[in-house]
Amino acid sequence: MSNNSENKSLGKVVQINEAKIQDHLGELVRGTVEETLNAMLDAEADAMCGAQRYERSPDRIDTRAGHYERKFHAKAGEVTLKMPKLRKQTFETAIIERYKRRETSIEEALMEMYLAGVSVRRVEDITEALWGTRVSSGTVSKLNKKVYKHIETWRNRPIRGEYPYVYLDGIVLKRSWAGEVRNVSVLVAVGVDQEGYRHILGVQEGHKEDKSGWGSFLEHLKSRGLKGIRMIISDACMGLSESAAEYFPEADWQRCTVHFYRNVFSHVPRAKMALVSAMLKAIHAQESREAAQDKAMKVVEELRTMRLQKAADLVERCIDETFAFYSYPQTHWLKIRTNNPLERIMREIRRRTRVVGAFPDGESAVMLVGARLRHIASTKWGTRKYMSMDWLRQQDIEAHQSA
Repeated sequence: MSNNSENKSLGKVVQINEAKIQDHLGELVRGTVEETLNAMLDAEADAMCGAQRYERSPDRIDTRAGHYERKFHAKAGEVTLKMPKLRKQTFETAIIERYKRRETSIEEALMEMYLAGVSVRRVEDITEALWGTRVSSGTVSKLNKKVYKHIETWRNRPIRGEYPYVYLDGIVLKRSWAGEVRNVSVLVAVGVDQEGYRHILGVQEGHKEDKSGWGSFLEHLKSRGLKGIRMIISDACMGLSESAAEYFPEADWQRCTVHFYRNVFSHVPRAKMALVSAMLKAIHAQESREAAQDKAMKVVEELRTMRLQKAADLVERCIDETFAFYSYPQTHWLKIRTNNPLERIMREIRRRTRVVGAFPDGESAVMLVGARLRHIASTKWGTRKYMSMDWLRQQDIEAHQSA
């Protein structure tokens, strides 16, 4: 029994509180870092004065005037620096200059992480691992306000050149409003220029994807210089085609074939979707508009035979809206008969905004979407040629000669 009690008492003796030891070591490290940095600052001040503190020397050119304290975030934690003050000179230190550069690079990294799609919580975790200090969500928000001014300038920049093909689409996000969560629409335009490169032309809050929202957006694009549009590609959003005809009457409107198929599928039983999909794709696989129209009429008859009356009526009534691409070079057909180029971007935007949840207002939603679009435009997406516009120019020459 005595041996057991001795073992128990010995066990208590050798127990170690690792948390306390880590805290103690941390304090020692921080103290050492703080002492070393302050010694370096004193040495720099002595060099600028030409003599040590209280030293009488004919080489002295300045004297001390006390100091002020400044917080410094080091890997070991937060330390307090005693910044010397001089009577005749402004004290400048290479230590603080290096810190400023480091701080700036960290700010840029924080903004890039957030705008590139990293959630605020994840940004906090990353900064704690890399920097030794956890950056709050409020700090990230303040940093983002710095780039919002640049985004606003980018959103309202003049549009140079002509854009034969323009893609339009919108995304519905959530925002908080008087304690409730409501929808806010953000409208986006992408254009293909005369050299075949894609550009983000604009992004704007649309309130609703209706005629007034699209009209305001198109007016915004036109006022910034958008011109030379030959065709607008989009879904059949409410009021979009009417607004496009009002602001760009010379442009054709191509209804996205993929969205059109989805509209038809809403009137088709799941068991028959594969068959109907093949029938619809066969329409747009024809070699000419006339052949596509003939094929569409046959599809309408087949749908009615299958007792899919609503689907047949929709195809009969709206199929011509999906045939505008036939007036353009065949090499462009696959890329201009759908809104897929912009649809992929909008999926990326949705992925990024999903981590936010509900925005405080429409402006913050537009800013984040605009920031992400600006980021995308700076990648290979904006520097890689999307299509050759030589075919369109050749078609124009042939049309002019035949006229």
